[in-house]
Amino acid sequence: MKLSGLFLGFFLLCADRRSSGMFHPKPSCRYPPSQWCRSLRIAIECKVQKQCMELTVVRSVQSVPPVSVTLYYDSLCPASRVFISQQLFPTWVMLQDIMTVTLVPYGNTKELPSTNSPFVCQHGEPECTANMIEACIIHLTGHVAFQIIHCMESAADVLHAAQPCVQLYAPAVSWSSVDSCLKGGLGHQLMHANAALTRALTPTHTHVPWVTFSGEYTEENEDRAMSSLFQLVCQLYQGVKPPVCTAATVKLNRGFC
Repeated sequence: MKLSGLFLGFFLLCADRRSSGMFHPKPSCRYPPSQWCRSLRIAIECKVQKQCMELTVVRSVQSVPPVSVTLYYDSLCPASRVFISQQLFPTWVMLQDIMTVTLVPYGNTKELPSTNSPFVCQHGEPECTANMIEACIIHLTGHVAFQIIHCMESAADVLHAAQPCVQLYAPAVSWSSVDSCLKGGLGHQLMHANAALTRALTPTHTHVPWVTFSGEYTEENEDRAMSSLFQLVCQLYQGVKPPVCTAATVKLNRGFC
């Protein structure tokens, strides 16, 4: 349940019920209004379950899909690292209620069939290793993967940061499972899947970072994303803009590999 839009509707509904004398929240409710619809238990305790259910139904009808951002990148490409650390991650932190992020570590890598080392990377073998580690992390850690990838990409040494970043953000995931993915067949399968996704891009990618919005690439959106992804996501979202979208934006210089 996305809460930001829900609370606005909730307070409007509350105001309407108060004006008609129909709404009387429990005085002893120990939760602030912003949490009344967070769970059924809280709603029942605060005696607002009916209102929360009504708002859930209304929101399901009026829901607007989030902005879907997919990043095709190389883990050791300086421009990719800057984009992740200075644009994509900060934007996601502020706008995660209205955007989704998909990471595809492969970028300018070349896949060579029927060889012992099937991948050749622009920045050498360390990048191939880092790409595969990040693919394994995305596969193994689920919803915390982006935090881990950002932790790695913003570190001085991407590869050396991998294990401590996993331990920090996904302590339940053992490093041995990541290592097994890297050294076993799973890592190669994940990279092959990323290769297929990258090769399927239309138009064909010519550099990284390469960003698509709802599966589509345009030079205009790329220019805007490299300058201020935050502002672009706010503009692309078709629903009610969150208040943070009215904040001042900072434009950054672009770079590619």
